[in-house]
Amino acid sequence: MRVLAAMSGGVDSAVAAARAVAAGHDVTGVHLALARNPQTYRTGARGCCTLEDSRDARRAADVIGIPFYVWDMADRFHEDVVDDFVAEYAAGRTPNPCLRCNEKIKFAAVLDRAVALGFDAVVTGHHARLGPDGLLRRSVDIAKDQSYVLAVLTREQLDRSIFPLGDSTKAQVRAEAAERGLAVADKPDSHDICFIADGDTRGFLAGRLGEAPGDVVDASTGAVVGSHSGAYAYTVGQRRGLHLDRPAPDGRPRYVLSITPKTNTVTVGPAEALEVSEVRAVRPVWTGGARPDAPVECEVQLRAHGSVVPATVALDGDTMHAELRQPVRGVAAGQAVVAYRADPAGDVVLGSATITG
Repeated sequence: MRVLAAMSGGVDSAVAAARAVAAGHDVTGVHLALARNPQTYRTGARGCCTLEDSRDARRAADVIGIPFYVWDMADRFHEDVVDDFVAEYAAGRTPNPCLRCNEKIKFAAVLDRAVALGFDAVVTGHHARLGPDGLLRRSVDIAKDQSYVLAVLTREQLDRSIFPLGDSTKAQVRAEAAERGLAVADKPDSHDICFIADGDTRGFLAGRLGEAPGDVVDASTGAVVGSHSGAYAYTVGQRRGLHLDRPAPDGRPRYVLSITPKTNTVTVGPAEALEVSEVRAVRPVWTGGARPDAPVECEVQLRAHGSVVPATVALDGDTMHAELRQPVRGVAAGQAVVAYRADPAGDVVLGSATITG
């Protein structure tokens, strides 16, 4: 096939592109320029998509022997990912920007452009598997599995996607990169949020939303036990950095239970108050077979790298309900609920939706 390899400048995407060539595909590499002002990214930034990453991707393409281009998608990325990230926090939710980038950029804008240019599919370095049956499965390297952030993809998008790394561990990928002479073999993984180079999410949000002082309230007594400069700086389940004026009567630690933008209030309480046994979510995407018209017994994951729990999932129009078999703490609106089916060939992604409550 004629395929487009999305090359971030890291080891995973470089090896994925090399494997696509080895598989006999006609491969072209592309790096996505996502920053409106990339010269502000300094060497050592902790995310991806820096100037150094673009150069690393180009060098990898040269070693592999494929054409290479840079696509400027900064405006689209800013509107669909960065602005969405800020708006979600302002609304009291906790978004996952990697999930949104996959949905809106890598497998929407990029795939659409690739198809328009005559490419058959897009290759990425995500650690996940697509079997001959077309179903999305977890990577064999569970510690690096990225099926959770790919679960937003539609059937049509998955049909035009290739994930060559799903059957390999990260150690195997690095060893192969070294054997192929790719300079990124030992390059550290990107982490944190790519558009927040210094990792200071609170400072990033404050710069865009400004200070908005409000109260921190104890859930059991209704008493004001502290103050904040912006509710957007908090997320459900948070314990550190609360700076409470008064300890709990029983001396136990308190956690963020909820954020209410309308009253600009952060509510705190004991750990057990975080427990939920039911999750509501919207905009479901179901790719693990025909959309079910009856409840499905499965397992669900409620945050990236979170543990899975048994659940009963039901779809009702544009809503997904998940009844959990055991309580889970720290579930935040804005994250995704991803349903999996256990399978001898690897857990299969059934579908996903965005948590609302």
